[in-house]
Amino acid sequence: MHKTFAKPDEVREFPLGKLELVNVGGVMIGRATFQPGWKWSTSLKEASGTASCEAPHFQYHVAGVLHVKMDDGTEFDLKPGDVSMLPSGHDAWVVGDEPVVVVDWHGMTAYAGSK
Repeated sequence: MHKTFAKPDEVREFPLGKLELVNVGGVMIGRATFQPGWKWSTSLKEASGTASCEAPHFQYHVAGVLHVKMDDGTEFDLKPGDVSMLPSGHDAWVVGDEPVVVVDWHGMTAYAGSK
């Protein structure tokens, strides 16, 4: 089976970002692009109805710098080339003037979807 993000199965747009989804053998893989100024707690918190992002993520960071703050107070930056496994309970935002692009193999099925 072959899929391409050039022709995603679904596109979800939200303030300062978008999510492109491809279904590969029943697995939803997402490419998320977050523009400078994007922050989960200001762009998606209200729509999600949760205090922090409850979607766990297993992702590869393609471009830009994403700052993550876990609910326990731990903070770190994710940069191009990094692979991260984020559990539920975090906020995140773009650092600097470059868009952040990540490819996520887990956690995008309901991300930025309608309730």
